[in-house]
Amino acid sequence: MSQQVSRVAMPAQDPEIRNKNFSEVALGYTEEMALIEAERCLLCKNPQCVKGCPVEVDIPGFIKKLREKDMEGSVKVLKGKNSLPAVCGRVCPQESQCEAKCIKGIKGEPVAIGRLERYVADWDLARGAETPVKPEPKNKKVAVIGAGPAGLTAAGDLAKMAMT
Repeated sequence: MSQQVSRVAMPAQDPEIRNKNFSEVALGYTEEMALIEAERCLLCKNPQCVKGCPVEVDIPGFIKKLREKDMEGSVKVLKGKNSLPAVCGRVCPQESQCEAKCIKGIKGEPVAIGRLERYVADWDLARGAETPVKPEPKNKKVAVIGAGPAGLTAAGDLAKMAMT
């Protein structure tokens, strides 16, 4: 286990370049950076980070798979509770949720859970993430108000339920 206390910084576009485009400012981790950051996780037996996650993602589970370089396994753990890891890895307020509960944060900086989630999700998208099977229509209708992460997750979960 690494003795590193500080987080791995995420590379960002130079201000002189980003003021001329609409690309993401934060560029994301490389594999090496993600693996170094993942090594900082204590893989707690009673993970407080999960208690801080609104959808209760198995954070130590996906990080453990990442550390083992089992990317498909890491994606599977993430998507077991979260249909939108690429979105949540970017916009979820991890610093006040899961990362705020991280034990590593007591004596230093918490594990960069959101950055690791983004890395795993981006890996999945880059390899050509599987498109979910479209369910057969049923004689039931629902409406989801809102197209943010919660609304999209609700719509996705309802669609999955229609398949069973």
